[in-house]
Amino acid sequence: MSERYAYILLSNEKWWNRLCNQKRSRKASHAFVRKGTVGPKKTELILFYVTYPFKEIRGSGEFVERVVGSAGNLWKDYGQETCIKSFKEYLAFLQGRTSITFIRFKNLHVSDTSISMNDISRVTGINRMPRSGRYINKETTQKLLKVFFA
Repeated sequence: MSERYAYILLSNEKWWNRLCNQKRSRKASHAFVRKGTVGPKKTELILFYVTYPFKEIRGSGEFVERVVGSAGNLWKDYGQETCIKSFKEYLAFLQGRTSITFIRFKNLHVSDTSISMNDISRVTGINRMPRSGRYINKETTQKLLKVFFA
């Protein structure tokens, strides 16, 4: 598991801001919705990389599980954990896709500091963040997280 200790998950600003609002409302568990069958299968941490224009890691959460299934069943079981406001908005987001992934996590940490793409690149060697996300090992994760808690 050490090679897949953390997973860098990409989010745009809109969904990141909604996750932050969810945290303020004191939700215990969260689910991040991905179109298709993608995302981490096993990891310890999720690191949230907010895409353009920020291009930086802004928070983290403890990975619970990845659940793959039909759009309707996943919404029924876990929709209340997402930051999507309604079933109608959920269907619009999915754009007709029927196989969906919910990445469940807890203990969302929103950092006052962020980890820039320059710092990510320096520590990981990643010059461009893959759209599907990226696993990183424990040692690399610890180096990145020092920026959060410096």
